[in-house]
Amino acid sequence: MSRKNVEIDRGDLKQNLSEKFVWAIAYGSCIGWGAFILPGDWIGQSGPIAAAIGITIGALLMILIAVSYGALVERFPVSGGAFAFSFLGFGRYVSFFSSWFLTFGYICVVALNATAFSLLIKFLMPGVLEVGKLYTIAGWDVYITEIIIASVLLLVFMGIAIKGASVSGSLQYYFCVALVITVLLLFFGSFFGSNFSLDNLQPLANKSEGWFTSIIMIVAVAPWAYVGFDNIPQTAEEFDFSPNKTFKLIVYSLLASALTYVVMLLFTGWLSTNASSVNGNLWLTGAVTREAFGHIGLAILAIAIIMGIFTGLNGFLMSSSRLLFSMGRSGIMPTVFSKLHRRYKTPYVAIIFLVAITLIAPWLGRTALTWIVDMSSTGVSIAYFITCLSAAKLFSYNKASNTYGPIYKTFAILGSIVSFIFLLLLLVPGSPAALSTPSYIALGVWAIIGLGFFVFRYPKLKRINNDYLSQMILNQSAKDVDEIVNTSTQESK
Repeated sequence: MSRKNVEIDRGDLKQNLSEKFVWAIAYGSCIGWGAFILPGDWIGQSGPIAAAIGITIGALLMILIAVSYGALVERFPVSGGAFAFSFLGFGRYVSFFSSWFLTFGYICVVALNATAFSLLIKFLMPGVLEVGKLYTIAGWDVYITEIIIASVLLLVFMGIAIKGASVSGSLQYYFCVALVITVLLLFFGSFFGSNFSLDNLQPLANKSEGWFTSIIMIVAVAPWAYVGFDNIPQTAEEFDFSPNKTFKLIVYSLLASALTYVVMLLFTGWLSTNASSVNGNLWLTGAVTREAFGHIGLAILAIAIIMGIFTGLNGFLMSSSRLLFSMGRSGIMPTVFSKLHRRYKTPYVAIIFLVAITLIAPWLGRTALTWIVDMSSTGVSIAYFITCLSAAKLFSYNKASNTYGPIYKTFAILGSIVSFIFLLLLLVPGSPAALSTPSYIALGVWAIIGLGFFVFRYPKLKRINNDYLSQMILNQSAKDVDEIVNTSTQESK
């Protein structure tokens, strides 16, 4: 197969994503609904100040990992992100499995955002959705009304995603602007709330766990809390700007996300009275907002959450479809996923497939879905780990190398260590952030399904020409890539 034919077969994604749109994709994906729903859980688990410190440390650690993403995108601005980078470093088989877990992580976030919308309505209008009870899963009652609302929301965003990156990107930007405005209104307004008191921040950390454990428990959720910054590399082929700006945009999105998390932790903490904390509230942040500002404050908070949900749905549906598109284009996954819409030039088959999968989620109930999402942090951490290892393998301390980059190599090594520690915190039983038993089971089931699919695809994967794969995934011939990688590793031979 000639190089010309391969390049034509790569598809023609439109380059129509501006810097502000790409920043919004990352920031909005990182925030999602979690910054507004989870502060109460984190405060109860670790204390407000320990949680704020933990989430900030988490952001700084993610920046270490992000250096590798920025450096690799600058040299290989292609769709697929971690899929492309894992192929670069370790070949087709490792890239299959790392992308298998990453895809599931993305799908889980899309699904959870859709169900979070129903949860918000349940809090704002108790009883309205409790019509048409179907069954109970893990203690959670499933109603047909919740399923309909979540499903309609998913279908709407499927349509937006198919329309194209420019539509998704512009909507994402305006969603983020609305989100930031509402967060600032809530934060500065909290100083005038009837229940505001710095004394409410006590205890600053969980007394029974101590400061170190309290902080580490929150640091461990960083791969989940900040998953979304890696959506930037997924859309690299659609940038209308130089890819060397990628790292800057990732850092800006991570810092803005960390600030949003901290603001909402402090907001929830210093408005939380004993009464609001111990009444068994479904959602502590909502309870203290209503106590302080009544229905007006709750309406502002609801707007922030809706924007967070929309940005999460939009961002991850866009990135996961590009990941699946890249895998389909190369033949690692069925090539049908690489089909582009004739008019909008978007991977519409991949988008429809992903939404079809997530439409199952509302039927599972919130508790069961949370188990699955908990283990998705593992999949994301695997992708981070493999990407950093790939960067460490590519970049060199040798001045004669084509990929001489001592700073990049050092950060790649540090990022590999951080990612591995995240994996240990999640997978080692007894660690402060170890997965629950149902989450271990979900992880095992997904791994077995992936292994089965790999065995089924193996004959085809083995036959695919390496030069063809390299052209499709990295937009460079295998010879060109080998020259780069071999030169960068000469010093270790």
